[in-house]
Amino acid sequence: MNLLYFVLLVSSLIFVHELGHFLFAKAFGVKVITFSLGFGPKILRLRGRETEYCVGLLPLGGYVKMLEASKSDIVLPEDRRRTFESLPLHKRVMVVLAGPVMNLLFPVLLYFSVFVSEGPFLPPMVGVVLPGHPAQGKLREGDRIMAVNGRDVGTFDELKRLISKSPGATLRLKVFRDNRHVEVEVPVEETIERRDFDIVERVGTIGIQPSAPAPVIGVSDRSSPAYRAGLRSFDVVTHVAGKPIRRYMDLDAIFADNHGETLPVTYLRPVAAAGALDRLGTLYVYEAGVVALTPEPTGNDVIERTGMELADLYVSAIPQDSSLARAGLRVGDKLLRLDDEPIPAWSSFRERVMAQPDKPHRISFLSFEASEERSAEFKLRREQLMDETGQSYARYQLQLQHWVPLSPESRVEHPARIRYALTKALDETVDVTRFILIGIVRLAQGRVSLKELSGPITIYEVAGEEGRKGPDRFVWVMALLSINLGLLNLLPIPVLDGGHLLFFLVEGVLRRPLPLRVREVAHIVGMGMLLVLMGLAFKNDVEKRLDARALQQRGAP
Repeated sequence: MNLLYFVLLVSSLIFVHELGHFLFAKAFGVKVITFSLGFGPKILRLRGRETEYCVGLLPLGGYVKMLEASKSDIVLPEDRRRTFESLPLHKRVMVVLAGPVMNLLFPVLLYFSVFVSEGPFLPPMVGVVLPGHPAQGKLREGDRIMAVNGRDVGTFDELKRLISKSPGATLRLKVFRDNRHVEVEVPVEETIERRDFDIVERVGTIGIQPSAPAPVIGVSDRSSPAYRAGLRSFDVVTHVAGKPIRRYMDLDAIFADNHGETLPVTYLRPVAAAGALDRLGTLYVYEAGVVALTPEPTGNDVIERTGMELADLYVSAIPQDSSLARAGLRVGDKLLRLDDEPIPAWSSFRERVMAQPDKPHRISFLSFEASEERSAEFKLRREQLMDETGQSYARYQLQLQHWVPLSPESRVEHPARIRYALTKALDETVDVTRFILIGIVRLAQGRVSLKELSGPITIYEVAGEEGRKGPDRFVWVMALLSINLGLLNLLPIPVLDGGHLLFFLVEGVLRRPLPLRVREVAHIVGMGMLLVLMGLAFKNDVEKRLDARALQQRGAP
């Protein structure tokens, strides 16, 4: 199967490439003698009116042979105007350029075929408004975004892409709220994302998430109605007075009109199953229960009326050997302040800590066990790692964890599926092309090791692995390799299309073609360069597999 996927992958890309040359040559009246898919002995031949179509035994290439007097082809008098050399310079450039361009356009079709079948999607609903971000005070949980700057949006994915493309701008959002439409202007915050090859991306964000938190509660006050009723931190409220509770925000509506009447509250409590997974981890199972909760008759929100709040700032896991555990922080304690500044949400806590990873921080927390506020100093755990090129880099880990699962909204179909798929396919093609192009530049600069080059063995294995995972994954790999093939063919190396374009550039400057002998020598040099690169890629493929086998024999993952 690996061989089948490999042949299908490579042959498809070569066919698309050579088809570009063929179609433009035919369109300009050039006589095409041979259209070959593959090299070596011919296993299939079809004779057209003037072109022979054939398939070679070796699928690692292909060619379109056009009538050229400069290559000692026999040119009949009636075909003198049908040679490749007889074309004006700009048409020859177009014929040569057509192959790589087809490889760069083909992924648009491939990505489109994947995206058009996607769905259903999360709706453009605001589930969480993150504190300290532009959306705070402008958008509310439960808002549905209908349009951005007058452009309709049908999914949260589409909304997120529009926001990410607008760093520093102010977006005009049409929002459906409280059964009416309102206009809201939200400035877009600019964030920096670092990717491979030292790529720095400017990305826009406004601080919203698509799904609302599930009703996982935290209870820190032992004298509160919730604690007296028997509710505890990390209980999942499922029903109140028989009404189902799907999101934490649903509790507000339930208790808003209550003036102290006792209500039955059904919950699920996660309980550790001791030894169920041995040393692999801890398995929790839900135990169901029901309590009678009598809220306070007055109060502004759920926490004032009941003592229940979202468990966002409650610690759900902490390593026993950590400095914070030694300082007394336990599961169920609530984080209060970081460096004497209040913590509005776990996301804010994590952002502030990660912004200064090497700095010691002071954290204040409410100890449930001692019913008092405590504080301690801590630093992020730093790990020094090494990447594939031998460069050392640091990775930081926040050992604390919280547990607030999300309650996703009902998914929807995209109202403009074709437009969505085409737009996203174009964006993805541009992004991948830019990424690969920067990788080639970094390789030429010496900032990326030549050991990163891969050859046919890697392509063979990847084709098989992704092919077995399904058509979408296989198509994704095909798109990636198509862009690779298109860009590599544009390199100014004789024998490649980029080398021919270089000759045409010189011809345009000198007003005459380069001497045939010069071109022949350049082709020999170019072929030598390609052989060296292919040999290096093949060597890397073999070494990676030998290293992987050695690690496997030593029992390493």
